[in-house]
Amino acid sequence: MKNHIYILFVLILTGTACNDLDLNPLAEGSSETWFSNETEFQWAVNDLYRLVFWDVAPAGGDQPAEWTDDWTSRNALTPITSATINGEWSTVIQSWTNAYKAISRANTIINKLKEDNAELLEADKISFEAQARFVRASMYARLISYFGDVPFFLEELTIEDAFETPRTDKDLILQEIYADYDFAIEHLPVETGSDVKIATKGAALGLKARIALYQEDFGVAATAAKACMDLGVYTLYPDFRELFLSKTKNPNEVIFSCPRSNELGISFTGSAVQWYITRNSGGWGSRNPSWDLLAAYLCTDGLPIDESPLFDPGDPFNNRDPRLGATIVPFQSEHLGFMYQPHPDSLQVLNFKTGNYQINNDNRVNAQFASYNALVWRKWIDEDWSDDRQTDPDMFVLRFADVLLMYAEAKIELNEIDQSVLDAMNMVRARAYQVDPAEVGSYPAITTTDQAELRKTLRIERRMEFAHEDYGLRYMDLIRWRLAEKALNSTIYGMLDPADLKERIVDQGLWFWPVVPEIDEDGIPDFDPMYDAGYSKILAVRSFDASRQYLWPIPSKEILVNESLTQNPGY
Repeated sequence: MKNHIYILFVLILTGTACNDLDLNPLAEGSSETWFSNETEFQWAVNDLYRLVFWDVAPAGGDQPAEWTDDWTSRNALTPITSATINGEWSTVIQSWTNAYKAISRANTIINKLKEDNAELLEADKISFEAQARFVRASMYARLISYFGDVPFFLEELTIEDAFETPRTDKDLILQEIYADYDFAIEHLPVETGSDVKIATKGAALGLKARIALYQEDFGVAATAAKACMDLGVYTLYPDFRELFLSKTKNPNEVIFSCPRSNELGISFTGSAVQWYITRNSGGWGSRNPSWDLLAAYLCTDGLPIDESPLFDPGDPFNNRDPRLGATIVPFQSEHLGFMYQPHPDSLQVLNFKTGNYQINNDNRVNAQFASYNALVWRKWIDEDWSDDRQTDPDMFVLRFADVLLMYAEAKIELNEIDQSVLDAMNMVRARAYQVDPAEVGSYPAITTTDQAELRKTLRIERRMEFAHEDYGLRYMDLIRWRLAEKALNSTIYGMLDPADLKERIVDQGLWFWPVVPEIDEDGIPDFDPMYDAGYSKILAVRSFDASRQYLWPIPSKEILVNESLTQNPGY
């Protein structure tokens, strides 16, 4: 029996990946004619779990990893990293719209359940209400995280009401979110045994902990995370690299996820695949990890690269936390059937599939649009990305590692640091090394109980653990820690162009980094001295406007049609 949430779409509702989400979709009928029996309620509840409601960036363009200092794509920036975000950005519009569509449908279900219906068993009524309230809470949680105060309603709105509803203080909404999650926690099962999974008690506890942490309600966050841990049904998957592959379905670490399915046409195909895979394997290798992320991973002695004697700037993947090599492809390692080697002298590369050498298109001497900083993603990516050009890894909304680190962070901020905090953090770190947490000599176990030091360690741990994950954890970490104004007001650096790279770096024996970047107290590297010495090239300059960007703008069209809505400052 699996202890995760894995939502399977009902075929009649989701035979196609449709983003045209009317409040009363044709597959359901209208709210006036629907909800007459248990089956119709079940279909309506299942519809709340469709991927588009849970995708933070459903527009199909910029994804949450791209809004952070973990990411680069040649010379490109996003509306967030260029400080050009406005109320007409498609991601703002669709995130707002889809959240409210889900809320409206959840409200309809909850209110229809209050009507007399002899067809429904009381247990079914409670289950349906618990699921609807879980979804409603999750949507409001996302809205207040991104927009702050937002319109809030628990009933079905008329068109007139919708055009007149003002914003509600997010602190008041937070209490209603807690109430919905608490109802779900009380009435949802700990585990599900059926093929069609529903939300569980653990999912409600974990997501309650997340929104409490985001709102700095650390006591609630710690209590909810600990209760999720104490359920005893979740464990860390033993292999960090394997956890994210499409072939790893239903791991016990994943508490809540949205499925993708090649069979149902809900998958990554075409450019969504080619952006990330190497040029040797038929891709473009154009969406890449940043040098900032490469520098962030600790060495195997638990020290940052500017303090550890183990760090070799010529071989930056050696003696590093194993999650680095599972997240970014190490140089001169096999990846997707080829040796990955961006060194400018490696004009040919071994094809492991044929056993022959061939032109190395991951080298900028041969292919000018190969990765501009020599880095490519490994996390999530396996042979199905290159062989089939179609892949369906599930979208992880919540996994157990996050619950452990949320618990630890909340306790650190409360200054209630005890062995349980160290244990939670060490479980996550030990998994990376594939050892038991008790084997403290086999990995750099965390031992400090100093609040400031432990806070710093926790933040680095989160970055190493959650880089390039679907649900925007790094972005929200930068926002809630108020570090976006530092991390996202920075320069994106990459390699020199081939001729200069050979003359200034390779021929001088300085490959890969000639200078070890200094890492500041927030884990952010300084590459300026490397650039000043002529060893690197500016790819782009990130911008973040701290006067406004800690909140997103309300969609412009909402302001136009609703005179009761006010815009966030600066937009």
